[in-house]
Amino acid sequence: MATVSFRQATRLYPGTERPAVDRLELDVQDGEFLVLVGPSGCGKSTTLRMLAGLEGVDQGEVWIGDRDVTELAPKDRDIAMVFQSYALYPHMTVAENIGFHLKIKRVPKAERVERVHEAARLLDLEPFLDRKPAKLSGGQRQRVAMGRAIVRRPQVFCMDEPLSNLDAKLRVQTRTQIASLQRRLAVTTIYVTHDQVEAMTMGDRVAVLRDGLLQQCDTPIGLYGRPVNLFVAGFIGSPAMNLLPTSVGADGAVVGGQAIPLTPAQRAALTGDQVVVGVRPEGWEVTSAEEGLPVTIEVVEELGSDQFLFCSTTVALLGGAESAESAESAESESETAPPTLTVRVPGMSPFRRAERIGLRPQPGSVHLFDAATGGRLPG
Repeated sequence: MATVSFRQATRLYPGTERPAVDRLELDVQDGEFLVLVGPSGCGKSTTLRMLAGLEGVDQGEVWIGDRDVTELAPKDRDIAMVFQSYALYPHMTVAENIGFHLKIKRVPKAERVERVHEAARLLDLEPFLDRKPAKLSGGQRQRVAMGRAIVRRPQVFCMDEPLSNLDAKLRVQTRTQIASLQRRLAVTTIYVTHDQVEAMTMGDRVAVLRDGLLQQCDTPIGLYGRPVNLFVAGFIGSPAMNLLPTSVGADGAVVGGQAIPLTPAQRAALTGDQVVVGVRPEGWEVTSAEEGLPVTIEVVEELGSDQFLFCSTTVALLGGAESAESAESAESESETAPPTLTVRVPGMSPFRRAERIGLRPQPGSVHLFDAATGGRLPG
């Protein structure tokens, strides 16, 4: 086991103007499960491949433990990769697939058999050791790929979207198994996904990337509770945070008839007179239309334990899961898409489509961002 460090690591592909990964500074602790998440093209898979030695590092360094592995070949880095495509040998049995690396390394047969069976026990694969991959389900194939990584006993696991080929139910089941297995093995693991729900439920910490730049690395609770900018606020959370632009006056920012005061530090940090107010779906208080921000319920999603109300309003909104890149880009998005506010209420609530209600942000549930820079205001 070992720590992993990216030190100003940069990858610039030939013929491109912007680095795929730009001056990445990131430390992964020994035994930690770190998830890299972000929209397509943000650089998360490139980061993983730089660690594995499958991509070059144009500037900076990559360290595993106390070794600078920047120039080392992949085979010398003591890393095991788990790919999206499983990459199993179709002509080999499950046991042969799991033990293939050990055979190449000339591990004695008795030890090889013992390690294969140990991995199979961990992954509930013992009944399938004599089967070929074609006779396995998608989830079983993914567990075989995991077993092949486990038997190597590497310092670091690298997982590149290993669940993306599975159906929704199997994804939930398998991600729980992977997280549990990683805790038992205590091997440093870096896991790439585009699914922020997957990231938030699996990782000890989650690193959010955008356009090759690290936006924030924190615990799931830290990311959800204190996003550092509009992009993270809009990307993390399902449904996404509601983002509303407003001007700052003497009483502060006003949303739904409720004044939100700004501290002296927040006023000092503002670069203009515009602020973006963020409210999570569960952060709204539902009132009459006359007492709060008037909205009309367009869609009611009933999930049993929760109910989501998707409401229209005349207030211009910023944001959305991948459009909250900055205040300016979010404003342009709102010009072409009808503004929507999302509200989480208890399941089986009596709300109906076309009903008019009012919304007020609950005390302590408001996030404030500078509209010009997109950064979170202090305090």
